[in-house]
Amino acid sequence: MSTVNRRILPGFSLSLGYAVFSLSALVLIPLAACFLKAASLTWSEFWAAVWNERARSAYALTFGASLAAAVANAALGLLVAWVLVRYSFPLKRLFDALVDVPFALPTAVAGLVYSSLYAPNGWLGQYLVPWGIEATYSRLGIVLVLTFTGFPFVVRTVQPVLEGLDADVEEAALLLGATRWQTFRRVLLPALTPSLLTGFALAFARALGEYGSVIFISGNKRGETVIAPVLIVRRLEAFGYAEAAAIAGVLLVTSFLLLACINLLERWGRRYGA
Repeated sequence: MSTVNRRILPGFSLSLGYAVFSLSALVLIPLAACFLKAASLTWSEFWAAVWNERARSAYALTFGASLAAAVANAALGLLVAWVLVRYSFPLKRLFDALVDVPFALPTAVAGLVYSSLYAPNGWLGQYLVPWGIEATYSRLGIVLVLTFTGFPFVVRTVQPVLEGLDADVEEAALLLGATRWQTFRRVLLPALTPSLLTGFALAFARALGEYGSVIFISGNKRGETVIAPVLIVRRLEAFGYAEAAAIAGVLLVTSFLLLACINLLERWGRRYGA
């Protein structure tokens, strides 16, 4: 038996075959079917479907709201992970479990709850609306629900890294005269950057495809609060399957490009942190 074969774990070929088959059945084949369906359109039909005024508005809102929600999640997730790891307080395990609620809660329920809370007569809306802060049927509401659905990703990616960091390093930096901000920026942040970027990418990707929570709080105002997934559903309801696939294809390609850029930043962060 060769040296190469000794290094391979038993069952490697079978495991690899199952992995490739599962990946193809669940991801590659559906993606290929989407692009093939879009390819049934002529170029003029494709362009008319993906680059009209409504589509451009939906793209701008989808990517803009997803980016805003991911940035908010990066900041909030880092703060929550820091508190859960570095401090002890009553009911800590309960608060730690609450972080995973968006994973288990149907997104449609989240949309209904948020629209009820921020309605003009809701528990929070009755105080915010008089100040001109309207979170229902607005872009602000979309960012809020997208932040809710993507919140756990940052916490769960940063939390293990924080737990693995040695607190003595921070104490040594403080003893050497570094301020708390300098300690965070030069000691902690380089080590947290890769996981923080990973959580950001996951939250961003999750927000791009969100549909259930958004339809209840956005109001689907034409040209204002219609996101790309809603536009796709409307095309499907009108039996415009090829047009829906074309819009989905544009969304997929743009998402892949953005995620590739984020992955490059993540690799840079790992190299910088090392």
